[in-house]
Amino acid sequence: MIERYLLRYFLAVVDQGNFSRAAAACNVSQPTLSAGIAKLETAVGTQLFIRSNQRVQLTEAGSRFLIHARRIEREFNEALQAMGGGSPRTVLRLGVLGSVPGMLVSSAFAASTCAPDTVELVFGTERELLGQLARGRIDVCLGLVERGGERFLEEPLMEEGYSIVLPQAHALAEKRQLSAEDLSAETMIVRRHCEALSETSRHFLERGVRPHFALRSTNDERVMQMVCAGLGVTVMPDCYRAPGMASLKMAGFTLRRVLGFQFAHEAEHLHVEPNLLLDAVRRALGA
Repeated sequence: MIERYLLRYFLAVVDQGNFSRAAAACNVSQPTLSAGIAKLETAVGTQLFIRSNQRVQLTEAGSRFLIHARRIEREFNEALQAMGGGSPRTVLRLGVLGSVPGMLVSSAFAASTCAPDTVELVFGTERELLGQLARGRIDVCLGLVERGGERFLEEPLMEEGYSIVLPQAHALAEKRQLSAEDLSAETMIVRRHCEALSETSRHFLERGVRPHFALRSTNDERVMQMVCAGLGVTVMPDCYRAPGMASLKMAGFTLRRVLGFQFAHEAEHLHVEPNLLLDAVRRALGA
């Protein structure tokens, strides 16, 4: 029989990344936590962690065990809530890629009518979110799908291209589309977190366009503010909109992206089960 405190030790090591922080999170000494992990490994009959001086990694068996440990801990907490007289509330942990508009997520939440204490939002890069998805720290990731990976269950929701964005009062805003050469004299803003950054840079360089960069940022709201203020122009996915900002297609730039959900292994049931926030995101992207 595996005692619950051993599962909590195990999950703390996974979440904290090393034994010392996990011990602090569990309010025990590091030797106590280490002894607990050793006891758990004996109980399951296999090594769960690969230990090194720099970090702790899950073994293949540990990754499989993590799926069950997350589920057991979640169901245990729901049982405690139910026995306490309140209706159990499952918290959806949704990761959101940094290049997905925050307004899209906020409008979906407002339309969902779900309670704030049933949601945890985590924003990050593609690499960060996929790592958290693999470790079970988030249930679902809203980001890029159909990129050739088969690690997680995917649900494509929307496909879109990229546009040049510039102030509506800009002299070029009246054109139907822009070529790279049209922008040779323009100052530009770099979205450093954009998944299309390398392709965008190559597109301009191959056409001899080497602009001055007035701003390099990972904050899309700030980028749009600076575009509308006239600081420069930039390339953004088609779904970005802001008052005072015009979006024009870029001649010869055909790159597209697909946004959708990726589900953690223990949360694949959310692909078919109703969920207020996920359903609202589906409607928002479908529109």
